[in-house]
Formats: sequence, C-alpha cells, structure tokens
Amino acid sequence: MAGDLIAALVALLGERHVIVDPAELAALAQDGRGATGRPLCAVRPGDTGQVARLVTLCRAHGAAVVPRGAGTGLSGGGCADESGRQIVLLTDRLNAAPKIDRLNRTAEVGAGVRLSTLNAAAMAHGLFLPIDLGADPAIGGMIATNTGGARLLRHGDMRRHVLAVEAVCGDGTVVQLGRGLWKDNSALDLKQLFIGAGGATGIVTGATVALDVAPQHQVTAMLALADPRATPALLADAERRFGTLLTAFEGMSPRAMQAAFDHVPGLRPPFPGLPDAYAVMVELSGNALCDSDMLEEALALWCEPRMTGPDAQVLDAVVDGGGRHWAIRHAIPEGIRARGQVIACDIAVRRGAIMEDRALLIDQVARRWPGLQIHDFGHIGDGGLHFNMVWPTAAGPMPAGLADAVRTFVFDMVVNRLGGSFSAEHGVGPRNIRHYERLTPAAVQQLSARVTSQFLPAPAAAAIPLSQTRNQG
Repeated sequence: MAGDLIAALVALLGERHVIVDPAELAALAQDGRGATGRPLCAVRPGDTGQVARLVTLCRAHGAAVVPRGAGTGLSGGGCADESGRQIVLLTDRLNAAPKIDRLNRTAEVGAGVRLSTLNAAAMAHGLFLPIDLGADPAIGGMIATNTGGARLLRHGDMRRHVLAVEAVCGDGTVVQLGRGLWKDNSALDLKQLFIGAGGATGIVTGATVALDVAPQHQVTAMLALADPRATPALLADAERRFGTLLTAFEGMSPRAMQAAFDHVPGLRPPFPGLPDAYAVMVELSGNALCDSDMLEEALALWCEPRMTGPDAQVLDAVVDGGGRHWAIRHAIPEGIRARGQVIACDIAVRRGAIMEDRALLIDQVARRWPGLQIHDFGHIGDGGLHFNMVWPTAAGPMPAGLADAVRTFVFDMVVNRLGGSFSAEHGVGPRNIRHYERLTPAAVQQLSARVTSQFLPAPAAAAIPLSQTRNQG
C-alpha cells in the first residue's frame, strides 16, 4: 500500500521531489526544539495545484499530510508522528519572488518564502513585515502559528498583517480568502480560521500580507532594575511618554543573559558591576523627524529621573544605537540550550501581573525541583514569558518523566491559578496537544471540532491530521 502511494506521488511530482532516502528524511524529522518523527516520505510540490492533487491522493490512500515550512517551529507541528505512515509536505518550492505593491503597502507571497527573503524584497521599497524573531521561518508557518515576536507591542502579530490567504482544505479544495484589501466586510472573514490554526483547517499555500514602513532609526536602552516588580509600571510609563515610538519592551533574567554571554564570547555584559540585576530592554524607532540622536536623548531623559532618589527604579542604564542589545537578546535561546536539557514553557499572562506571576512560578518550581535552573526572558510588552528551566549537563541525564511533570505543573498554575495561556506564540502542536485537551474548556474544544470538521468532509481518514493541531513551522 505504501509503495503504491509513493509511486503515485512520484508520478504526480517527479522522482526528485519525493524524498524516501532515510538520511534525508532524518534531517527533515526534527524541529527547532528537537521534536522527532518517522515519515513515510517527504514531498515538495511546486504550486497550489500540486498541493491540492497530492492532498486528494493521500486522502484516497488514508495517509495524513503534515505541512512543514522552515523547520523552525517549537511545538513539533512540522514533524510526522512515529507511525511511519504520514507524509511530510515541504513548502520550500512555494517560493516565487514576493510581489511588492509599494502604494498598497502589501506583498503577495508563497507559503515557502522565508521571512528574510520577503523583507529583503520589501526593504527595497522602504517597507518590511515587522515580525522580529531569532529564527528565519517560512511565511506559511508564521500564518499557521500566528507568530508574534519581540515587536508585537508596536506592530501586532501575524494575524494583524494577513489580508488574504490561499489554502488547500483536507478534501483537496482550493480556497482563496480575501482580496488583499485593507478593508473588506463583504463576507465572513474566513481567512481568520487559517491563522493560528496550526494547519487544522488546511494547508496555507500563499498569502497577501500588509507591510509597515521600515524605520530609519532605532535606539535601545538596557536598564538594570532595582526590583523586577517595577517592570509593569515602567512599561506603562514608557507607553505614555513615547507613544508609537516605543517598539519593544523586553525582559531578561540575569541567568538568561549570562547564558548568552557564555555561549557567544564576543558579547559583553552591559552592567559588569550588577551581574544579578534583572534587565529590561526598551526600543524606540523613528523616521526622518526622529533621528538616532533625538531618540537617544529621549531615552536618556526618560531614564535619568528613574535612577535617582530613594525610590529609584533603575540602577544603571546603557543607551545603544548599534544593535548590541538585540545581539544579547537573540543569543539567549541558543545560550540556554547549551547549558543542558531545556524544559521550555511558552506562556502568557496579564501584563500588569507578569512580574508577580513570574516570581510565584520561580518560587513554586524551585521548591519542588531545586535541581532545575530557571532561565526566563520574555516579551513584557505583550505579557509573553519564555519560562525555561534547564537540567544542567553536569547533573547527568534528566530523570525520566521530569520534563512532563514540570510542564504539567507550570501549565496548570498558569491557566488555573493565574488566568493565563499555556501557548502564547509557538502554537499547540503535538508537544502540547495533551495540555490542550486538559486545559481548554470542553465547550471550546467541541466548537473547534465542529468548525474544523467543515474543512474535512467524511470519511474520517484525514489528509490533514485534525486530531493534532499542526504547525506548518
């Protein structure tokens, strides 16, 4: 049966675009956080029509299709399961050059186009897609996971930028949802059902995205705080002071920053005399009317009164216009991974409570698992917190079941006690599907199942595995 399906796929796509070599499949069986799988094969369709035909073909053979973009996803959604019967659909050939409409401020882009490729094309017109990440994902994966990033505070998430979606549903139907218009209330906005859905409603093959005007000047200030609990008040004050000039407000624990310094020798601590201080990075961005000198002066004037007096919130501040602070921030994830086995939790809570909630989580985890080292950092501006716990390499192998027990405890705390989310921006995916089933209200799960079932008529042999929220990342 498997041989018949592979032969049919070869007839459809050509032998070079059906991957069966075990070594090549092994390289395609992992995501950005080490999730693994065992696909039957991987396929590389060249256009939406081929995607539709192969979905129909796989459906007839009872084989599920797992879409995969750049492989940078962090929830296992771009990986096949261990059954050896799923087909990984690579979107890398859906990569025609982005069509930039400068006056409409939009780009038509294939699902396989990388973020860096889109922005290189857009920057030629003074535009960009302002989703800032340490990785270089594919646009389809960004839509499937509703990617946020470090500048969501100013520019919003992927949902805010998607004006139209082209997708293939589970029965092979091709749908074009939206016309690339900034305003269109002529019908139900069904494209929203494909954004952040993890592939559960279909495979995104292309999109029209709204672009922003690229800033000409960007300046950051790194602040060492006397008490992390001052962070939410500082954020609110910065928003009132700077308005739309404020583009990022990131928080970094001292242990997370030290991991970056240890991993990248060229990085230098901004506060050598304050190794235990919690740090906040504030970014301002402007154009011709607000050049770098003006932005630096504005940040300095804002910081100065907060560094003096008995109630000083800021112990030290360093202003930089050269990207050194972002280099530290982006080096943190790799630095953490270099320290041992990571138990990663991508959580979100209310902005005003984020530091109190963080302190509670740190205390509760430390009490129960003192051997874990907590390396947290996050997007304070939107309430997102990457609460990462490391089992150090020097401690030997991580005890069996520890990661699952810790993640279950943290997610229960975040959802049931703190009113937060167990999946802020990385998607649910196979890694978190059990927690989705435990923590998402039954009525919401039932309604979601009713919606997704409309995109995959009976019989139940799904071409797209709706039982596992997928990621396309």
